[in-house]
Amino acid sequence: MRMTHAKQAALLAGLALLLSAPGVAAQKKKAAPIAKPRLDPNRPEDVLAMERKVSCSTEDGKEALYWWKGNVYSRIPGEKDRLLFGVHGLNFRTCRTYSDPKRGPGYRSVSREMLIYVDKDTGKVLRKWKNPWTNEEVEVLHVANDPVNMREPTYAYAADGTPRKFRAEVKDGWALDGGGAARLFYTNPLGGDYQEYVGGTYHAMEFGTEAARMDDLTDPATTQVTDRVLTWVRVSKWLPWMKMGSRSGVVVFNTAGLRLDGFEEMPDVVKNEIRANWPVWQSAPPPDDPRPSMTSWDQFKRWKSGKK
Repeated sequence: MRMTHAKQAALLAGLALLLSAPGVAAQKKKAAPIAKPRLDPNRPEDVLAMERKVSCSTEDGKEALYWWKGNVYSRIPGEKDRLLFGVHGLNFRTCRTYSDPKRGPGYRSVSREMLIYVDKDTGKVLRKWKNPWTNEEVEVLHVANDPVNMREPTYAYAADGTPRKFRAEVKDGWALDGGGAARLFYTNPLGGDYQEYVGGTYHAMEFGTEAARMDDLTDPATTQVTDRVLTWVRVSKWLPWMKMGSRSGVVVFNTAGLRLDGFEEMPDVVKNEIRANWPVWQSAPPPDDPRPSMTSWDQFKRWKSGKK
């Protein structure tokens, strides 16, 4: 059956009227993307995500590099404190996602860490160091801990169900975190079987502070925080390579640092040393690295036994 010109015109007019209706016009327009809500410091899952953005990245396998610089001092009762040498530190890390039906989302970080000792006057990497108390020239052992890994994943909720909390103080758009201390007290791997009776337990304390922008922390569109500054202070017994024996006193590390965009941003003295002698430290371990962490004491023991 053929449609007349009049019917065709009427049909087209009706179709045009239908398409111009508000409901249909709205359907024709592309829906605007819905903005994701900002991460909430009061929600344990979001707190975990913000911590992970600071530590590494919410993207599995993406590397993060931290670098810090400062000086190392001696403190001996009855003696004026001495500047011994300078130090550069770095930590190359990455993370992997985990999930627990009761504890929620989680992650585990793995890393390699170094401390490179430099001459207090020239800033050059130290190979030998003259002990000012014994006048003996000793070989310097830089810290090269591979790996420094979390023992197990950390989650939005503790094993007993306690929710993760946002610890930082917010001021002028910055999240400031500090005041805590790592109080280390454990059996020294360099000692023998009778430390319980004669002493020799490793005793140290480490302090850290950090600051990051809240806008970066809570932004749901970013996977990491790049604008972050930190301090690291450590008080411990003499470094074993100093050969101080049972002399009283401690060493104090005082440093400040920040997160870098990559290996090339580090000072030349650090890059040149790593490329020449520690090339594996140009990247983090694989995200599923199963190895237990090592300490500078473990490293010294291996070094003295010929397992450099």
